[in-house]
Amino acid sequence: MWRDAGAPTDSFYEVRPECTDVPKTRFKVKAGKTLSARRWQAAFTPEGYLDIGKTLSRIQRGGIHPSIRGEVWEFLLGCFDPKSTFDEREQIRQHRRAQYAKWKEDCRQMFPVVGSGRFITAPIITDEGEPIQDPIVLLESNPNKGLAVLPEVNGHTENVELSTGNMSNANSLDHSSTNSSDSSETMKEPSSLSPEDKKVIQWKLTLHQIGLDVVRTDRTLVFYEKPENLSKLWDILAVYAWIDKDVGYCQGMSDLCSPMIILLDDEADAFWCFERLMRRLRGNFRCTESSVGVETQLSNLASITQVIDPKLHQHLETLGGGDYLFAFRMLMVLFRREFSFGDSLFLWEMMWALEYDPDLFSMYEELESRSEKAEGSRGSGKPKSIRQCGKFERENMKNGAKNEDAALPISVFLVASVLKDKSSKLLQEARGLDDVVKILNDITGNLDAKKACSGAMKLHKKYLKKAKKA
Repeated sequence: MWRDAGAPTDSFYEVRPECTDVPKTRFKVKAGKTLSARRWQAAFTPEGYLDIGKTLSRIQRGGIHPSIRGEVWEFLLGCFDPKSTFDEREQIRQHRRAQYAKWKEDCRQMFPVVGSGRFITAPIITDEGEPIQDPIVLLESNPNKGLAVLPEVNGHTENVELSTGNMSNANSLDHSSTNSSDSSETMKEPSSLSPEDKKVIQWKLTLHQIGLDVVRTDRTLVFYEKPENLSKLWDILAVYAWIDKDVGYCQGMSDLCSPMIILLDDEADAFWCFERLMRRLRGNFRCTESSVGVETQLSNLASITQVIDPKLHQHLETLGGGDYLFAFRMLMVLFRREFSFGDSLFLWEMMWALEYDPDLFSMYEELESRSEKAEGSRGSGKPKSIRQCGKFERENMKNGAKNEDAALPISVFLVASVLKDKSSKLLQEARGLDDVVKILNDITGNLDAKKACSGAMKLHKKYLKKAKKA
């Protein structure tokens, strides 16, 4: 059952031998503490109903064995209802795979590189929707050239091969055109573009940025030496950017999506796992002319720190860091840069187990039926079994937290916990924002995921009590 009772998770997610400066994984798979395949299977009835309460404490304590991580994540993220049967889940899975295939085909019709096993890193159209007649792009526009982008073995983005199929054809809103001059004639004047045309242009403008981020994502892993895995990541992000019209694609999403395609073999399953994760986080990526979505969480972080550590908060304000923008990256990509790959997965699953809400699946399905997106709302308030809830969610229920307090995700308390842990150093050594950033950057590879979660839970409990009194 166990590959190695004391094996670090890096042994399951192989790092390229030349990458010697990668943080070592602290988390170790341990029999009796980590959720094993045997214990996971024992939590199901013969029909397939899952007693998820039996597994949450084990995940919170010791994480999930890598061999079952993908399927457990599907429950933690709300892809499936624990109160469903094996047959019901299989029906949902097949329906979702068909839906993803349809969306992917829609994208392929607009830009044939999607689903071709290739991807791009060069802009293909101007802001007005006109094809970019770049000599390099045109030179590599022969579909027989192979990959649109084939990263060098060293993983750097320099010296990549550009071949995006017939670019003039791909850029046309009419994918069936095969002549570049005909393709240009189909382009409309910007003033006459319909809202749908503008959506297509906006989507195409993001495709090369997705490609640039894909070749930089988890490049230390052997998994991404295979071009087909890079193109799979690009395809999923391209499809998501098309279906989520409000958010589209933003930098950081590739860091959130990458683990999904490593853990789940089927591309559609990986897409839906990512889509469910984005239900929690998309508010962070939503931008308006006047604000960035993550500012709300940064403001919450400031409020928590002011309550928990008023001296530190005052010091940060004096340094000009009262907006807490130095914590931007931690919240946007959930500590992916601060931990090794293996430890970041361990951290994520502990977080999700701690804040697990058994109504998650039904809440998402309800919102989906109304064509809405969930952004951290906490459901309809129906009675739920506290035994089926994560410890973080239980604390919210027990303390009768107000809606705004209950909506605060554990990730905000994790960042607050890191700041609290570094409080003395920040107070003594930080004389400017550059010092704050340097001190926080020094935590990379030096954090313990389990201790960080324990610290976050303590701060959460303390904050709720103080908020209740107030």
